[in-house]
Amino acid sequence: MGHLASKDALVKRIRRISGQVQAIERLLTGDADCAKTLHLVAATRGAITGLLNEIIEDHVREHVSKPGLAPDARAEGTNQLIAALRRYAK
Repeated sequence: MGHLASKDALVKRIRRISGQVQAIERLLTGDADCAKTLHLVAATRGAITGLLNEIIEDHVREHVSKPGLAPDARAEGTNQLIAALRRYAK
């Protein structure tokens, strides 16, 4: 993924998500309120979805819609995106 322009920002995001997941674990192993746990899980899911959206956008720009891409490369990029979206939708 060397083409990602915002790699540092993405790494920061994933580190925040990692912290959220660790916090969920602490809540689950402790005596945390269910509502607090649900809210944190929902927030973490939203953060992961935001990360996914950003990576999808970068993928589309680099491997699907970039001017000058060979048709085979464009088809491969499209197939990769479809496969990722199918996995996400499960």
